[in-house]
Amino acid sequence: MHTALNTLRTTRLLSVKTESPTVKTFTFRDNLCAKASPGQFLMLWIPGVDEIPLSIMSVEDGQVSVSVKEVGDATLHLHRMKVGETVGLRGPFGNCFSEDTGRVLLVGGGTGTAPLLFLAKRLAAKAEHLLFVMGAKTRGELLFLDELGLVCSKKNVVATTEDGTYGLQCLVTEPLYRLLESEKLDVVFCCGPELMVRKVFDLVEKVGVSLEASLERLMRCGIGLCGSCVIGKYRVCRDGPVFNSAQLREVKDELGVSKLGFDGSRIPV
Repeated sequence: MHTALNTLRTTRLLSVKTESPTVKTFTFRDNLCAKASPGQFLMLWIPGVDEIPLSIMSVEDGQVSVSVKEVGDATLHLHRMKVGETVGLRGPFGNCFSEDTGRVLLVGGGTGTAPLLFLAKRLAAKAEHLLFVMGAKTRGELLFLDELGLVCSKKNVVATTEDGTYGLQCLVTEPLYRLLESEKLDVVFCCGPELMVRKVFDLVEKVGVSLEASLERLMRCGIGLCGSCVIGKYRVCRDGPVFNSAQLREVKDELGVSKLGFDGSRIPV
């Protein structure tokens, strides 16, 4: 790993955009993270609070964006920050999606839609066919719906909500049965809650389609030292966060089952 990537830099927030009642997108300038590929992540330091791992949502003209859901103390403080305030950065870290082309399906749940939007923009011009299935609990939590409609074309975006307030009333994995059987897909890219990732993995294994999934684990260091993000023989920050079908088969006893908690003990996902 290049030493510069792990050196903490500071930068100022250029914009803060509200995406949903619980999600905001933060944009800042950073030359190193601006070279990131879809699937990579950065460590964002909120001064005086904590440092957290975040998937990169977009890079454009030296500007970097991340979409963050308010889920705990660090993200609460970040959500309260305003344009012009200072944050710290390390990264980009990890590997990236392969950007395979052909007939492609992207499956996103919650803020997992963000790195897949980044990937969809890269694939839009070169994929033979680009489909996107996205899910959330309710209409207000469906992220980047309009933007994905422009990137993939509206007819190729399937939205699901658990409460039926938009699209199909079901879990995001439900439409996959039909699409996997009817679309003759070459590859599926996936990012979202781990229970969702596990269901997608089980489905694609049955039909023999290639899968790449981004996994989320507790990350303290981001560079493979602390071991808090381990799954099987892999460290998600260093060996991932993107894993292919063969790697996921190796860790399927843990995938969607258990992970390490803050105290190092194994807890259910």
